[in-house]
Amino acid sequence: MDTQSPTPTASSAPPKPLKEIQGVTIRFCGDSGDGMQLTGSEFTRASAIAGNDLQTFPDFPAEIRAPAGTLPGVSGFQIQFSTQPVYTPGDQPDVLVAMNPAALKTNLPDLVSGGMLIVNTSAFNENNLTKAGYTSNPLQDPALTSKYKLFQVDISKLTEKALEGSGLNTKDVGRSKNMFALGMMLWMYGRPTEPTRRFIKEKFAKKAEVAAGNEKALMAGYHFGETAEIFGFTYQVKRAAIAPGTYRNVTGNEGLALGILASTQLSGLKGFLGSYPITPASDVLHELSKHKNFNFSTFQAEDEIAAIGSAIGASFGGSLAYTTSSGPGIALKQEAIGLALTAELPVVIINIQRGGPSTGLPTKTEQADLLQAIHGRNGESPLPVLAANSPSDCFDAVIEASRTAIRYMTPVILLTDGYIANGQEPWLIPDAKSIKAIEVKFRTDPNGYQVYARDPETMARAWVRPGTPGLEHRIGGLEKDQITGNVSYDPINHEQMVHTRADKVAKVAQDIPPTVIYGDEQGGDTLIVGWGSTYGAIFQATERLRAKGRSVSAVHVRWLNPLPPDLGGILKKFKRVLVPEMNLGQLCMILRAKYLVDAKGINKVQGKPFKVSELVARIEEQIDGNRN
Repeated sequence: MDTQSPTPTASSAPPKPLKEIQGVTIRFCGDSGDGMQLTGSEFTRASAIAGNDLQTFPDFPAEIRAPAGTLPGVSGFQIQFSTQPVYTPGDQPDVLVAMNPAALKTNLPDLVSGGMLIVNTSAFNENNLTKAGYTSNPLQDPALTSKYKLFQVDISKLTEKALEGSGLNTKDVGRSKNMFALGMMLWMYGRPTEPTRRFIKEKFAKKAEVAAGNEKALMAGYHFGETAEIFGFTYQVKRAAIAPGTYRNVTGNEGLALGILASTQLSGLKGFLGSYPITPASDVLHELSKHKNFNFSTFQAEDEIAAIGSAIGASFGGSLAYTTSSGPGIALKQEAIGLALTAELPVVIINIQRGGPSTGLPTKTEQADLLQAIHGRNGESPLPVLAANSPSDCFDAVIEASRTAIRYMTPVILLTDGYIANGQEPWLIPDAKSIKAIEVKFRTDPNGYQVYARDPETMARAWVRPGTPGLEHRIGGLEKDQITGNVSYDPINHEQMVHTRADKVAKVAQDIPPTVIYGDEQGGDTLIVGWGSTYGAIFQATERLRAKGRSVSAVHVRWLNPLPPDLGGILKKFKRVLVPEMNLGQLCMILRAKYLVDAKGINKVQGKPFKVSELVARIEEQIDGNRN
């Protein structure tokens, strides 16, 4: 039904029947200029304030600005929120809000059968239909209404009516339609409007007319939901039972930035980030640049090599140094990472992975840089490598990486990916006093100082600030004498140094806690081994399979080099080991080589994360012998 109702103001309509539901997955989609990311972010904020657990998945187009109305220009934002714990942004949307034909065409196949479909009818004109590849208007196809609950709302026209006399030009009025759509959905799910109204006033503080127009469009959408006859119900998702405390929403990149700042405070060191902008890592640089008050410096370098070079220099000078990038940038940094490894300086290198190779899929997610992180440098050059598993876990992971880098005097690589970087979830803000300090020791005593004399527990050399009296020393990329640090070409010395550097990295394993097995701790039929952002999908898939009576357990590996000391014994307790990864089997290959187990991969390289349902199906195929 196409609705042409006048825009309501304050509602006097009787309340509509309320349905209580446990949770829902909503996807907002439209042209990249339709403000879908902002719409999704504000709906997420409102849902967090309403007390729901949630996870999000923003899906950006790769083009900076594809032609309006075309398939490559579609931008989407998916959120799952619930009264129960949420580990993924949801497999398929229960509700799809499509702002134009291209958004409908690219996203409709994902909508669950019987799901709610809300479309902006004004956008379904001949020009937009042609751009999207439609030969006729899909809204007039009876198959659409037979499969989905279709609600046709002229969002564009209703927004125009709401903003008559606002003083906004046609372009600004058109830009406000996402606020109308947001208001409608806030009403439908009982979300508060005040957080978004406050956001609008802050964002457009210097543009009073724009702020007033957006707020008016928001409330017009809200009141339209209240009064329009096409919506028969409103829905309630009650607060989730979560641990008490203070929460905030974080993306993975925000979690990294906050963890980096916390690490500098825990160590008492000046912080430094040397970085070159690259998708999807740039937001870490943007966020940290706001926090100079924490004795933190950011440097936007002219290229990737300069970025890592500046971080190495900062570390040599006694700062806690970081550099961020994605796969292509890490490839350019590798020689300099080898320099930091040879010089034995603590630098945290953060790789926020994306689809590759080369430029690849800049805005899509992948886990295909694991082997690059472990083996991607020339020579024998091992480094500690670990991975975060969720947006909020980025905070803890980067603190752990920082602690390891300083304790073992080595560069450390931390892996996240685009799915984690841009996704949001509630984060319980920790009590700062509960986080263990990062111990830092700078040597100042010149008595008996040798550059490569080592701590017997960690095999770390001493960290010496340049200019410390009596402790002048040489470090660099040429091989050094194992004690004095003088340049050495002696073959025996070289072999000893190669072994020493490898042994030092292996020592990190002594700090890795026991591996947690979800399921049958004593062993069983099938063990699912995951790492990084597959955590939520694996955990929920394992829950579903166990509920069906399957003997399935799971472990999630944070440390990838070195691997947990107890992992080999755990693998041997199970008849079958399966490794889901968003690559062609990189961790699986490592497990097979190191532990001689017949691990099998469940692989996906589509630029999208695993769905829980597809993992369940593919695990059952392996268990039932339907796939070799």
